[in-house]
Amino acid sequence: MATQMSYLLILLLPLIFLFFSTSFSSATPAGYNVVSFGAKPDGKTDSTKAFLAAWAGACGSVTSATIYVPPGRFLLKNAAFQGPCKSSRVSILIDGTLVAPADYRVIGDASNWLFFQHVNGVSISGGVLDGQGTGLWACKNSGNNCPSGATSLGFSNSNNIVINGLTSLNSQMYHIVFNGCNNVKVQGVKVSASGNSPNTDGIHVQLSSSVTILNTKIATGDDCVSVGPGTNGLWIENVACGPGHGISIGSLGKNSEEPGVQNVTVKTATFTGTQNGLRIKSWGRPSNGFARNILFQHAVMQNVQNPIIIDQNYCPDNKGCPGQVSGVQISDVTYQDIHGTSATEVAVNLDCSSKNPCSRIKLQDVKLTYNNQPASASCSHADGSANGVVQTGSCL
Repeated sequence: MATQMSYLLILLLPLIFLFFSTSFSSATPAGYNVVSFGAKPDGKTDSTKAFLAAWAGACGSVTSATIYVPPGRFLLKNAAFQGPCKSSRVSILIDGTLVAPADYRVIGDASNWLFFQHVNGVSISGGVLDGQGTGLWACKNSGNNCPSGATSLGFSNSNNIVINGLTSLNSQMYHIVFNGCNNVKVQGVKVSASGNSPNTDGIHVQLSSSVTILNTKIATGDDCVSVGPGTNGLWIENVACGPGHGISIGSLGKNSEEPGVQNVTVKTATFTGTQNGLRIKSWGRPSNGFARNILFQHAVMQNVQNPIIIDQNYCPDNKGCPGQVSGVQISDVTYQDIHGTSATEVAVNLDCSSKNPCSRIKLQDVKLTYNNQPASASCSHADGSANGVVQTGSCL
């Protein structure tokens, strides 16, 4: 009997091996290795076509598919990864670095360097995106006529997106943008750019719902996280910001007809040497926009110029809005357990619209100091309450 079983097992072993190798082949990095499509990890050879070919294969798969980027530096020009895909899930595993052209003019007039549109179930894990934006920053800071610059990684009209453990360096403009997306999770991401790099927002969200940003470290020259019109259901937790301009809702109200922002939570955030901490800003001109149901909780400020600020008179260079007031309605905003140090005497500045005053603003357990003394507060057209230990002078 034992001899018969052994003989049967020998006959079945090739079939068992074939079954397992077939079942798991689409999930192995070898499935769509960009090198197999002609990509070169030398940082010099244009690998754009190879990446797009790997995408076409994975996107066209009838089962879950994985694109693998091995160690090395891969030069890419601007590339659009279009959906919808046949595959319900495309995983992109990156062990290498994707590098933008050193000459910023090559992609500087493109809206995005790497752009995903109409995709569902795409995840990006690991890797580095090097936007090589320093040349463009220098051009802009010199006042010369320059391209506007490309966002390093953009998602538009896409659902069920996961970005985990990605590093974005030196983007020309924004690092990561979600526009018209639903069900997005960003976790363990690192963003790094110079503190004087213009318009290099870390993560920008607009016209999107159910977006979560966790365990992320952002150092940049503009907002660490910026929240645009039409955002609903944004959760930000355990984020370190600095240098940068803080976490900003807005600017809102640039257009007269504009969807609002609602249901935003910012929890357990640290701001170090930033221009702002927790900011809401709107243009000083008519609009039907709004910002409501917002919770800022457990934030630590370290030498921040404007730890808590609402600015409803935003008007860059005094163009397009002088003499007008903001139509954006701000309501139900709670600041809870906010403490640390302010770099200016006024740590809480609520400068709301005279036509549409802020309502139901709550300060709870706010302790901010300036030069080892309680910092002060300034309120204009703001209504609400202060309770708990609010050592920063309350003006509500």
